[in-house]
Amino acid sequence: MGHDSSGFAEFEEVVLVNVTGRDRPGLSARLMGALAEHDVRVLDIGQAVIHDYLALGVLVAVPDASVWAATIKDLLFVAHELDVQVRATPVPLDHYERWVDEQGKERRIVTVMGRRLHAGQIAAVAAVCAEFGLNIDVITRLSGRASLTRPDVLPRACVQFSVSGYLADEQVMRRRLMDHAQQMEMDISFHLDDIYRRNRRLVVFDMDSTLIQVEVIDELARIAGVGDEVTAITAAAMHGELNFKESLTRRVALLAGLDEAVLAQVAETLPLMEGAQRVVTTLKRLGYKLGILSGGFDFFGRRLQAQLGFDYMFANQLEIVDGKLTGRLVGEIVDGERKASLLRQIAELEHLSLEQTIAVGDGANDIPMLTIAGMGVAFHAKPIVREKAGRAISNLGLDGLLFLIGVREREIERRLGEAPRGA
Repeated sequence: MGHDSSGFAEFEEVVLVNVTGRDRPGLSARLMGALAEHDVRVLDIGQAVIHDYLALGVLVAVPDASVWAATIKDLLFVAHELDVQVRATPVPLDHYERWVDEQGKERRIVTVMGRRLHAGQIAAVAAVCAEFGLNIDVITRLSGRASLTRPDVLPRACVQFSVSGYLADEQVMRRRLMDHAQQMEMDISFHLDDIYRRNRRLVVFDMDSTLIQVEVIDELARIAGVGDEVTAITAAAMHGELNFKESLTRRVALLAGLDEAVLAQVAETLPLMEGAQRVVTTLKRLGYKLGILSGGFDFFGRRLQAQLGFDYMFANQLEIVDGKLTGRLVGEIVDGERKASLLRQIAELEHLSLEQTIAVGDGANDIPMLTIAGMGVAFHAKPIVREKAGRAISNLGLDGLLFLIGVREREIERRLGEAPRGA
């Protein structure tokens, strides 16, 4: 038995060791200690614990069959003491080398979210992966442990699949997943697992119906007595049926004569979107820069910026003369193209590539920024916006964004000082 230049023995046997049983402190140390007694090299290792039960896999190489015989004897002895089961499976060398050669293949992340997740939803996602020839390598729960006896805790569930393999038609698979998402009341995000997924640093949000639960212009119109007219124009614009600049100009004209004091009254009553405070606070503590890019009005954007601590805010300015709205806007209108341009400008100021940015919005005028951002997320959006963005949150609050960027719920709780919901 010789040695290679790295100091390792020349290995002739590759074995996969699977250990299952009730977990306890020190278990992995004892098992690995038994392997360490016999000059065993660890080639791969993975462990998961679900409800106090462990599944540990270790791929090892040993010098020869006689050494492995002594190794498995000691390993079984320790397993008996620990009351766990051990299974050892020989791996042919050519199979192992083929596995090594496959390590460069593309990996993708599939994130599945909902108020609750059921076996049928997981089965549907797994079946689509199999249909398109992708292997599920790892499944991880990002959400906290769900209580069955405390209905006051707002439910949210999220699991993340890491899948690998060559994908011939990503758009067809994406459409298949989105069809399941709409039919089964869940959200599914599907994207490459690349360096940018873990290196994004700027998030911009639309304001109306994204950071807040209402469209401000509709609230102002209701007070001005022109609610029905403005609501009809707003709906047409958000569905992409009207040019945004034209529709905004027409809606603002209907507000002519409204008292300036109404703006402050409305600002005091604007309800934040579910999860808005949580997602902003978490992202800021993680070091993200945050911006508001709104087709709404800067009076309300500035209030929200001060309240939540945004770094950037761009929105439209209402013209006010003698304490009254004139029905006109001041300066360049923030429409869809302007939002995309502002995203580029902010990214440049922060010395970031567009791949390092995230944009979140709900309307047709958000599509330009959603499509150029590294991650575009349609939030409770119209079908045309969901299709263009590629990722959607339709069943959770705005803090569902944290799951999409891979943040575990226990990490959120630790940073915000929330009562823990479980690891």
